Formats: sequence, structure tokens, C-alpha cells
Amino acid sequence: MMDVLSGIKKNAFVVVGRVGIDFSPEPAGTGIETAETMMVAMGGSSANIAAGLVKFGSKAALVTRVSDDAIGRYCVNQLKHYGVDATHVKPIAGEFRNSLAVYETRVENHNSVIYRNGAADFQMSVEDVEAIDYTEFGALITAGTVFAAEPSRTAAFRAFELAKAAGLPVIFDVDYRPYSWPSPQVAEKVLSRAGAMADVIVANDEEFGFMAGGIEKGLTKARELANSTAAIVVYKMGHLGAVTFVNGTETPSGIYPVKALKPTGAGDSFMAGFIASLAAGRDIHDAVMRGSACAAIVVAKPGCAPAMPTEPELEAFLAAHPGPTAPGPL
Repeated sequence: MMDVLSGIKKNAFVVVGRVGIDFSPEPAGTGIETAETMMVAMGGSSANIAAGLVKFGSKAALVTRVSDDAIGRYCVNQLKHYGVDATHVKPIAGEFRNSLAVYETRVENHNSVIYRNGAADFQMSVEDVEAIDYTEFGALITAGTVFAAEPSRTAAFRAFELAKAAGLPVIFDVDYRPYSWPSPQVAEKVLSRAGAMADVIVANDEEFGFMAGGIEKGLTKARELANSTAAIVVYKMGHLGAVTFVNGTETPSGIYPVKALKPTGAGDSFMAGFIASLAAGRDIHDAVMRGSACAAIVVAKPGCAPAMPTEPELEAFLAAHPGPTAPGPL
């Protein structure tokens, strides 16, 4: 456990996974079908997490592939804009294209359309992850989509191996998205393998259930991982809060209720706030609550990366908010 926290406290993270481009109809509440104006922003789970960390003063470097075109260059420029190290973000030529998300800033009748055909980030190779000096970092972070296709899958597992060999804890957001995978059976097998290699695992009840073969088995799966291979497991339950498993303890926690503008970006913001808080030396429960507050902040604003809070913005939110809900029943 101490090794995991001491790695995180170095506050320098290698983040593996995609950077993309997001379009959102404006103003908030507008549907895609009737949109005339779109907000453009950086997207992609791993890039969002990296940007969120940097906003809290952490160092983060992204490892991925982008398309060798203006959209790929936009993504690299956005990473630099947020202060994310893009040294290991390499262009890939040919017909590969950056992922694109078009999502609405509304909760009711929410539509989110993701373009992942011939995705550039899935071309991340073993050579890409072997080119990194892992000793420069304190921990590796990734989200489950890196495992959905080859050669990215093999490369991501290689990155896990290299990080662990260098003494870095592996932080894994399961982030299961069915549209990226060839089949649920492949996803279950691959994500379970990745979960068994991770030191910190964050996932929702459906994702743990998916890995276990049924949503009713999810809590047991989270408990098993915490009792065997993982030092910290966070089992998220949406509006019911979360349960954090660490050192044989199970700590339930609530959420910070807000009027949500959209359902997207919460998980990425939670991860950034949670890990940055651990890096700052806060205890696990406090870090989980600060991550929950970050998630609340992001769902109440347009965009994902642009909505990620800074430390002063998080403190202002906590000072103004009446406080978290009571934890939900298990």
C-alpha cells in the first residue's frame, strides 16, 4: 500500500490512451439533429484525465497515436494548451483517423455519437511504450478503451509490465464502452486480465459486474480484487455514491448533488481529482470525496476537459455546497 501511495505522491504520471476531439451543440439543451453551432474541445478519457491532473498542479505525459492531419495536430496543440506533455503523442499516416465524439449538453434524451472507425489511437505500438523512461514518473494511469483493439492492446499490457518493473503503481479506470470491442466475451477476458495487474482500480457497478459475469456479482468482484491484487478499489454506484476498499476496510461515501447539464466527463474528472488529492497527501476517503466533487463540477458545465476544475475552483465549490449525500445502501 505504501509503495502505491509513495509512487502517486511523486505527482508525475504517464497516462496511456486516446486524445480526441469533441463537438457539442450550442446552446446547452440543443439536440444534434437541430444544431447550427457546435462547441469544439479536446476529448478522450485519458487526455481528459491528464488535463484534469495538470489543472491540479500534477505533471502528466500522454502516450498515444493521433492522425497525421489537422485534427491530430489540433489534439496535440490542445494537450500543450492544458500543459500535458505530448512528447510521446505520435502521428500515424494513412487512413487512420482521430476519434470524434458528438454529444449533447443535456440529460434528458441525451445523445452521444462516437466515431471510432479506423481509430488512430488503436495504432499505439509496443515500440511506442518501450520508448518511455518510466523512471521519470511515479505512476501509470490508463482507461479500458486502450485494450479494445490491436496493436494498442498488446502495447498497453507491455506498458503495464514496464511500469511495474520500474516500480510504478498501475492505476486503471475500467471505462468499458461496448462499441469499441469485438465482443463482450473478449472484453470481459481482457479487462479482467488488466484488472488483475492493476494496483488501483476505479469502475462503476456495471463495469465490475461485467468483469464478474453479472451486475449482481460486481460488489463481490471489487472485494475480491481488493483482497488479492489491488491496493485500492473504488466501486462507483452513480447517484448512490461509492464504496472504497483499502487495507481490508470498506468505506461507503455519498455524492455532491448538482443540477447536471450532461452525463459526460464525470468519470474522468473523478479520477483526476481523486489521484491529485492522493498525490497531495490527503487520506483516501477525503480523496474520494474530492474526486466526487470534481465529477459534480464537470457534469454541471459544458465540455469535458474545459470543465475540469482547478484547486481554487474545487475549494470554492466545496465551500459553497451544502455537502455530500448519505451513502446509498449496498
